[in-house]
Amino acid sequence: MSVKVICVTNQKGGVGKTTTAVNLCYYLARDKFRTLLVDFDPQGNATSGLGIDKNNEALKTTMTEVILGTASLSEAIIKTNYKNFDLAPATPELANAEVEITSMAKKFVRLRDAIRQVAENYDYIVIDLPPSLSLLTVNGMIASDYLLLPVQTEFYALEGVAQLLESMKLVMKQANPKLRLLGVVATMYDKRTSLSAQVLAEIKKYFKNLTFKTTIPRNVRLAEAPSHGVPVGAYDKFSKGAKAYKEFTREVEERTK
Repeated sequence: MSVKVICVTNQKGGVGKTTTAVNLCYYLARDKFRTLLVDFDPQGNATSGLGIDKNNEALKTTMTEVILGTASLSEAIIKTNYKNFDLAPATPELANAEVEITSMAKKFVRLRDAIRQVAENYDYIVIDLPPSLSLLTVNGMIASDYLLLPVQTEFYALEGVAQLLESMKLVMKQANPKLRLLGVVATMYDKRTSLSAQVLAEIKKYFKNLTFKTTIPRNVRLAEAPSHGVPVGAYDKFSKGAKAYKEFTREVEERTK
């Protein structure tokens, strides 16, 4: 199978974007797919969510060096504690790198070119993008086959989504015609509130069959896992959050066959 590259993005922060990227990778790896998570968000939450200390001196090569072209992606990749699951870490310095590459050649395709060099080593590459429509986000879209959109089932959930989809269309038209929307996953779903149900109905109305059947619930274990530096499946595999991400991952595998 050739590699499938999926970027996870939403220009709104706090929608479960990084949680989705980390746990999708964890379960893909559990299903024996060779998986790479590229942390492309200067906040570096995916990196710390996997127990990696962003301030550690030993973390010499990160996505900052990769995007600046002073290191290859293979030099930045580190093994996680889980079989088949590798990580390309990020630190806050990536924000400065983004400013630097604006004046460089090939500023929109730097991530795509870096990924091409390691593509044959993986079945899935998942890119965790920043919650903004930035140069890093455009790099991520151009490097990907699929865009995965987590949407929080709360008020203002769909605000900004239209703008993101417009950007996606532009990228498809001008730089990456093969990019397509993998689907929309409803996150932080609380079945006890009518608001969650209303928002989910709205998402389904807007995205129809592109909405994933699995919804990701509001779940204490899911919220706790990153502070322990582990995916929820490793933290509490019997929790509702873990079960939801496991089911969601199967749907992703089905859609990317």
